[in-house]
Amino acid sequence: MPTLIVVGTQWGDEGKGKIVDVLTEKADFVVRFQGGNNAGHTLVINQKKFILHLIPSGIFHPHTICVIGNGVVVDPEVIIDEIEKLKKEGLDVSSQKLKISERAHVIMPYHKALDLARESRAKKNKIGTTGRGIGPCYEDKVGRRGFRLIDLTKPDFFREKLKVYLEEKNYYLKYLGAEPLDFKEIYEKYVEYGQYLKPYLTDTSHLLWEAIKQNKNVLFEGAQGTFLDIDYGTYPYVTSSNTLSGNACCGSGLGPTVMNKVLGIVKAYTTRVGEGPFPTELKDELGEYLREKGGEYGATTGRPRRCGWLDLVMVKTAIRLNGISCLAVTKLDVLSGLDTLKVCTAYKIGEKTIESFPSTLDELSQVTPVYEEFPGWKENLSHVKSYNDLPKAAKNYLKNIETYLGVPIKIVSTGPSRENCLFLEEKSLF
Repeated sequence: MPTLIVVGTQWGDEGKGKIVDVLTEKADFVVRFQGGNNAGHTLVINQKKFILHLIPSGIFHPHTICVIGNGVVVDPEVIIDEIEKLKKEGLDVSSQKLKISERAHVIMPYHKALDLARESRAKKNKIGTTGRGIGPCYEDKVGRRGFRLIDLTKPDFFREKLKVYLEEKNYYLKYLGAEPLDFKEIYEKYVEYGQYLKPYLTDTSHLLWEAIKQNKNVLFEGAQGTFLDIDYGTYPYVTSSNTLSGNACCGSGLGPTVMNKVLGIVKAYTTRVGEGPFPTELKDELGEYLREKGGEYGATTGRPRRCGWLDLVMVKTAIRLNGISCLAVTKLDVLSGLDTLKVCTAYKIGEKTIESFPSTLDELSQVTPVYEEFPGWKENLSHVKSYNDLPKAAKNYLKNIETYLGVPIKIVSTGPSRENCLFLEEKSLF
């Protein structure tokens, strides 16, 4: 059963999309198992940039079937727009190539309206939501008031439920100072979406089970990162789903006994979008330098990312939470040109030293990072073809990360394109 789960070890934006794209060369199926279009993958293929929000990055490989699992919340307008844009690029995005779980929940217009109205009303206590309706959709899923994609293909059922749900949502929107939404407009538009998406909908759990029985290579792709997990992230500055590897089972409809390896993606420094604590953040010219050189702007919102030194306390905690068996280090090239590099290996709270990530914002607000320093390198890494050809200082930086974490680094990314990927062993991790 050759399966591989890919997860982010930080606050998302670690470069998972590129790594998944490269690994998909050996994958028969790529499965997205949680999140919504609040996540974004930026890929550079043949010098052309592509940004995906819902469709797995495996769509660029002709032999790979892409699956959107039941754990994902889907905005029909966004997924249809992605399909149409990829078709215009000449890609195969047929219902044979893209499979969507009929059980995936639907982001409705009132979810987005509520998201924006709440954030506007919050003023000082903003979460930093993208306003895409992800949280309210997951709320309705858990509250048993949600629509699943299959419901959009049943107009009579959808009509009756929408009448009930929209009455409640409009009452709430009015309370928040937002405009109510029109029933007829939503009903007609979403029934139309249902007809468009109907050929793509299937029981993806059964599809994947059959693939695994046939010994197919299946790659599971998470969105966001470990510390945006609803349970183990920097709550409440988190996303609305479980981003950890364990959710690959629930979000795809498969049991844990079919899972083999977990690959953790580690950016060579740390970034974060939106609000929330960030122990190693650099609020100076160096932080700005990393942002500009690394192109650290959100693929979904365009918001500038906060930047800081690599925090190995976070990554070590992520290894425990996800059961990570190997690592990929991304954006190593961004650090070229710096004289000295710092890596956080512990936190201090007063006189106490801790080596695991605190559970509360109160504790996090008190921590002082404990750093180790390493010499930097000047060389441009974009033309490096093998790990052995990396500058000595770069290899030393990686080796120290590996030693501290106790988990092997298998992949090093030295640029945005597929070619900028160094494999320390065989190219396939399956």
